[in-house]
Amino acid sequence: MAAAGLAAGAGVLGGAAGPARAMPDPRKTRTYHENMEYRRLGRTNLMLSAVSMGGHWKNIPFGHGTEEFRKNRREVIAAALDHGINYIDACWSGEVLVYAEALGPKREKIYFGFDWTLGRDPEIVGSVERLKRGLDEGLRQAKLDDVGLWRITLREQTTFNTAREIENVVSALEWGKKSGKARFTGVSTHHRPWIAEAVAKYPALDVVITPYSAGSREKPVGSMFEALRKHDVGMIGIKPFASGTMFQSQGRPDSPTKAEDDQRARMALRYVLACDVLTAAIPGLITVDQVKNAVAAVRERRQFDLAEAERFEQLTQAMWANLPEGYRWLHDWRWV
Repeated sequence: MAAAGLAAGAGVLGGAAGPARAMPDPRKTRTYHENMEYRRLGRTNLMLSAVSMGGHWKNIPFGHGTEEFRKNRREVIAAALDHGINYIDACWSGEVLVYAEALGPKREKIYFGFDWTLGRDPEIVGSVERLKRGLDEGLRQAKLDDVGLWRITLREQTTFNTAREIENVVSALEWGKKSGKARFTGVSTHHRPWIAEAVAKYPALDVVITPYSAGSREKPVGSMFEALRKHDVGMIGIKPFASGTMFQSQGRPDSPTKAEDDQRARMALRYVLACDVLTAAIPGLITVDQVKNAVAAVRERRQFDLAEAERFEQLTQAMWANLPEGYRWLHDWRWV
C-alpha cells in the first residue's frame, strides 16, 4: 500500500544525481490529510499532494459563469480540500478568477499556481513590462497579495518562442520573485529538449509543468529527468489521462461506463505516481466523485500485478492509437 510512507517526514532525499537533502515534514504542509501522500516540489521545499488539481473543466455540463457552474467548482474545491489536495494550477485568467472565487476565504489552505497572460501570445511575451503587468493585474483581480507559484505558459513547442521572448519570460520571473509577488516561479511547456537545457541555464525555473501520461516511460539514456534531478527542479505532470483518451467515455461524467473509467483513472494515477521525479499529477476534476476516485488511487499499491500490467499495456496502446488530432503531439511523450 502506498499509505505506508505517506507521513514519512524525517527522511532524506538524494541520490547519484545530487547531494542528499532533508525531506520537509509533510504534516506541516497546507491542508494536510493522513490519507494523502505529499511530495517535495524540488528546491521549493513545498510539499504538494501527489494528486492535485488542474484548472481545466472540460465536460462540465453547465455553461461557464452560470450559478450551476460556480456551484460545481465550489463543491469540487471543497471536496479536494477535505481529502488533502493542496495545489491547484490555473493557466489563464479565466481559470484564475473561477478558482479564486470558488476558494473564497479558504485560499490560504491551498498552494495556488497561475498564469494570467499566456506566454503563447507574441504581443505579451515580447514585452517584459506586459508580463509584469499581467502578474499585477492577476493578483489585483483575484484579490491576492502574492502567489505561491507564478508559472508562465510558453508555446507547446518552445522553439516557437524566440530567444528574446524566453529572455523576457526569465526576466519577468526573476522580477516576480525579487518583488515578493511570486514565492516561486516556473514555466509550462510541452518541449522536453528545451526543458533539459533551460533548467540548467535559468535559476528562475524552480518548477516545470509538463506532460506525463499513462504509459509514458523514462528514456534509459538522455532523459529530461536527469536534468530535473541534477538541478533539483520540481515537476508537475499534466495530461495523466491523455486528455480523456484513456476512458471509454472520453471523460464525460455519469456515463454508462463510469465504473470502468474510474478504475482506469486509478490505474493511470498509480502508474504516473510511480515516477520518482513527478511531484504531483494534476488531472482536471469536474465532479466530487472524480475527486474521491483520484484520491483513492493514492492509497492503492503502485506496483501492478501481472494481470494488471497486461491490461494496462493494452489500455495505453489503445490510448496512444486513438489520440484525437489535436493531441497527437502526446506521442512525443511516450519516452521522456
